[in-house]
Amino acid sequence: MATVDTAPSDPCPPLGRPRSAVPQVPRQASPNPAEQPQSATLIGSVQRAMRLLECVAGHEYGAPAKQLARETGLALPTAYHLLRTLVHEGYLRRDKGLFFLGEAALRLSSSAAQQKRRSTVADTLAQWRDVIGVPVYYAQYRDGEIEVMCVSDTPGNPAVEEWADFRETGHAHAIGQCLLSQLDDEARRDHLDRHPVQALTPYTVRDSRALLRRLEQTRRMEPVTERQEYALGTVCAAVPITVGTTAATMAISLPAHQADRLLSAARQLQDEMGRLLGSLAISISI
Repeated sequence: MATVDTAPSDPCPPLGRPRSAVPQVPRQASPNPAEQPQSATLIGSVQRAMRLLECVAGHEYGAPAKQLARETGLALPTAYHLLRTLVHEGYLRRDKGLFFLGEAALRLSSSAAQQKRRSTVADTLAQWRDVIGVPVYYAQYRDGEIEVMCVSDTPGNPAVEEWADFRETGHAHAIGQCLLSQLDDEARRDHLDRHPVQALTPYTVRDSRALLRRLEQTRRMEPVTERQEYALGTVCAAVPITVGTTAATMAISLPAHQADRLLSAARQLQDEMGRLLGSLAISISI
């Protein structure tokens, strides 16, 4: 289970003009940047627009231009000009003379909130990684596919290398088996029709019928374990999570020579999740 996450070029002369043909215009020596006042690096119109956006955000039921100009300390003509520009760009909307946040501003807010949730999940996985001493994974079943959303490991305890696509090999690893166990029978069969069972190691489940029997016998909220079914030398366990109607899981992996601590480590992960899951419930919907 490998981590999948995510220099400016040299300046060029205008097209059609070789660099040597660019006229050299004499310049006066520019002052040392360290000696320039900080205000020289700021763009006043952007600052004023930001102040207006913040002011509008503070008025749940909207506010007129005159009030916004007064509260931000801007001249009314300047406020009108900036408000019109922000409306044109979608950051504000105007309704009956009142200004409200527009869709573009709401998208920014939504993206920031999503980044914060992702950061919360990453920090939590790192905490569990350090407490238990194993790599920790978070995955969801979304739009008919298995997606590993976040992985936290260390050089001393590395994550499993994704040598075969996780989405296509859900039958072989604990993450996939845990997610598939949370689906209804129709969704499971649909997944296996698109991603048939195939032998990855001598320990991989042999066919879809055997896999479906195993999934049906999986007890609700019990850790799902697999031993060297996805990769030789590795054992894994996954704990199911319900995020609304989304199937999700937290998982761990260990080298095969530590297989005797797999179940106890999975139980420890489950205990850690129980302590934090209430505050993490929104965050894990990343």
